[in-house]
Amino acid sequence: MKLSKFGQKFTRGAGITQLMDDLGAAMAGGDMLMLGGGNPAHIPEVQKIFRERMESILAESGAFESMIGNYDGSRGNAAFVDALAEMLRESFGWDIGPENIALTNGSQSAFFSLFNLFAGEMPDGSKKKILFPLTPEYIGYADAGLSDDFFAAKRPSIELLGDRLFKYHVNFQTLEIGDEIGAICVSRPTNPTGNMLTDDELRHLDMLARERDIPLIIDNAYGTPFPNIIYTEAQPLWNENTVVCMSLSKFGLPNLRTGIVVARKEIAAAIGDINGIMCLAPGGLGARFAMDLVRSKEIMRVSRDLIGPFYQRKAQQVLEWFCEEIPESVPFRIHKPEGAIFLWLWFEGLPGGSAALYERLKARNTLVIPGHHFFPGLENDDWAHKNECIRVTYAQDDAVVRQGVQVIAEEVGRLYG
Repeated sequence: MKLSKFGQKFTRGAGITQLMDDLGAAMAGGDMLMLGGGNPAHIPEVQKIFRERMESILAESGAFESMIGNYDGSRGNAAFVDALAEMLRESFGWDIGPENIALTNGSQSAFFSLFNLFAGEMPDGSKKKILFPLTPEYIGYADAGLSDDFFAAKRPSIELLGDRLFKYHVNFQTLEIGDEIGAICVSRPTNPTGNMLTDDELRHLDMLARERDIPLIIDNAYGTPFPNIIYTEAQPLWNENTVVCMSLSKFGLPNLRTGIVVARKEIAAAIGDINGIMCLAPGGLGARFAMDLVRSKEIMRVSRDLIGPFYQRKAQQVLEWFCEEIPESVPFRIHKPEGAIFLWLWFEGLPGGSAALYERLKARNTLVIPGHHFFPGLENDDWAHKNECIRVTYAQDDAVVRQGVQVIAEEVGRLYG
């Protein structure tokens, strides 16, 4: 089979496909301790709401038939887009209308489109890159460019905290934004670390992007107003120079693949154009499912009162388990959990590196994600820290996570022992 450059690039293997293949195998097999994927928890109170929504749709004359039988426009379900624009305008004062919003088949496809809109080969023959001012960053970004050498990234500054914690910060002293940068991108809260960029850090990045006349893309998949998996104070940010990407996945609807792009109208229109070419229109089940929750702003209450507290309790519990199980003699820290659904574990000087630890854990039916996948743009940087970390999800049942914590502690103890 003779493949194009596109074909070669997108079939050579990627961290995100390894993650999803492992996730699918674990869900099918049933005997794996799944601490590696990004699947959200099945929260009973939230799933009850989803079941009631489905029953309501089925009871409404013609609603089910319309949901499964009619195409939406290329920017997604118009009624849902209208309702979301109204909610964001009334709740946060954002100066937006429906023309500022486009839906996608999950936020992963949104980032593929956005990255390639602003980076790669430009009409004048120059090449632009996407800048990650703070790494580690989301594993799914790493292979989303249509060409190689697509990303630039910066090492963070590391603040050591008490109780075996630490925190990453944007290192503005070393952050330079050259002419080769086409856009800046950050996730908030950050996947994989659970880090929350402070409001000041986010405003500083916005200022730098404005000075360079490039967009600031904010991945808000875990953020406010939904699913609001945030354990610290944080204000949302949107203006004409920012692109805010949201999702229904971590609200509890990952299989409905609903991504949301909030941007100035030219960018939203461009996403709609790409949708039309790539898939005609984004799937409408998620939008139809969540429409009344958005219209009533119930989606914000559910996120604030049910989803956020659920994960915060689990984060604190699993943090305590790790600190109990891993001996003080092991050089180990956890990134301060401030949001998302992961803990980021750092084992300084980890023997064999995170890839070897991943294989040892997999052999014991425990899946995590080795940390070296989370440094897009730093592939050629020999920073030892890249190979000393793993990402662990705490979204699974407590008994599963507790058992996984014990396995991780045992294997790490053997490596250092």
